[in-house]
Amino acid sequence: MSQSTVHLGVVMDPISDIAYKKDTTMAMLWASQERGYTLHYMEQEDLFLNAGQAYARMRPLTVHRDPNHWYDLGEPSARPMAELDAVLMRKDPPVDAEFTNAVHLLGFAEREGVFIVNPTAALLQCNEKLFAQQFPQCCAPTLVASRADVLRAFHAEHGDVIFKPLDGMGGTGIFHIGPEGRNIGAVIEQLTLRGQRQIMAQRYLPAIKEGDTRILLVDGEPVPYGLARIPSAGETRGNLAAGGRGVSRELTERDHWLIQQVQPMIREKGLMFVGLDVIGDYITEINVTSPTCVREIDDQRGTDIAGLLLDAIERRLAS
Repeated sequence: MSQSTVHLGVVMDPISDIAYKKDTTMAMLWASQERGYTLHYMEQEDLFLNAGQAYARMRPLTVHRDPNHWYDLGEPSARPMAELDAVLMRKDPPVDAEFTNAVHLLGFAEREGVFIVNPTAALLQCNEKLFAQQFPQCCAPTLVASRADVLRAFHAEHGDVIFKPLDGMGGTGIFHIGPEGRNIGAVIEQLTLRGQRQIMAQRYLPAIKEGDTRILLVDGEPVPYGLARIPSAGETRGNLAAGGRGVSRELTERDHWLIQQVQPMIREKGLMFVGLDVIGDYITEINVTSPTCVREIDDQRGTDIAGLLLDAIERRLAS
């Protein structure tokens, strides 16, 4: 298969609004263009289904390494998605009804032979917060509930806890409730919508001060360096979107043990690009929708993570 024949679609948030300096999808697009792929740009609302066939309003995309002019888009045309070889699904959470519907539409393209990264069945099954709970040996004490009494009992047992929504990203909606329980009622009320919505409670991990490390797996294999996202002073969230700073570090023995626990299921589900979030000795999340931190690790370590992903995609297309 000559590389020049690869037609790669990307479904993403508006490319005009991305953070140019650190956007992971841009790394994937630059690497694809350098290999001679033809790029086709889509946003979630461009996908449609007609008589059971997947279509999209696609625009030819050219990307540039220029912070003042990083892309050019051509004229849109509505075309069958089966004309594409592969699609990167890079729409950021929240995983809401519109996201889920878009994944279902991509499922039709998948059945027509398009290779979707990550696979649609896995995107629908693997909630970022809940997926990690299939590996309780890797997780700190965790509860998922909507009832205030159940959540309060967990706080009473563990004393120092984090409450967070199941569908957030970038550290939004994360609350740290200390042993004194200040504002616990208001936090539970707000996050659960007065008992109507399931949320997650986790025992607070003091190791967050050393950072919340993102470990990337490409086709089931770990990149040898993670990105420790270290919270700014007075913060409990290391997320870069919440003002944390990213410092690359080598993976530890414990990291490799955690990876070995999740690898079989990640491979079984065909997940091509996954981000584990590790605080201290524990996995807190397994991110499958649009994992980030590629640019920061590449910049600090000289890696080519997007290239590894494209190698893996090419192996799948060839087979």
